[in-house]
Amino acid sequence: MKFYTANQYQASCEALFLIYKDKVKALLPDARVEHIGASSIPLAVSKGDLDIFIGVELGHFEVSMQRLKVLGFQEKKNTLRTPELCMLESISTEDVALQVVANGSEFECFLQFRNALRANMALVKQYNELKMSCEGLSQDAYREKKSAFVEWVLAQR
Repeated sequence: MKFYTANQYQASCEALFLIYKDKVKALLPDARVEHIGASSIPLAVSKGDLDIFIGVELGHFEVSMQRLKVLGFQEKKNTLRTPELCMLESISTEDVALQVVANGSEFECFLQFRNALRANMALVKQYNELKMSCEGLSQDAYREKKSAFVEWVLAQR
């Protein structure tokens, strides 16, 4: 696993986010579309991927997911899937994931985590150190360490 500094990837991720935001809003005009993940946090180290939060009303959750698939996405296997959360991954060469979330659900934690790090550079520094310590680890080992950090940050709120 390789990580990149913010100046190596954030500008391109922000540009790609704006393109996808327009496409998602064209399909789902009432959706909340927000840039999340490391690429949305100033100075954060990342694998260079783009994560997008798409908040929809619970009653429109399943139909929203089906509409988003026309943008070239499929459900990501081996990730948490509930009636209020589904991760869609790009089937193109772009490293983009859509986190489709029911508005008001516990899965708005993606936004809470992003906001906590945006507000606290000390947390960003810790996050970066954690990520850099994961170079060479398996994807599962990385996810485990990252999840523990995310849970710790959210528990502080």
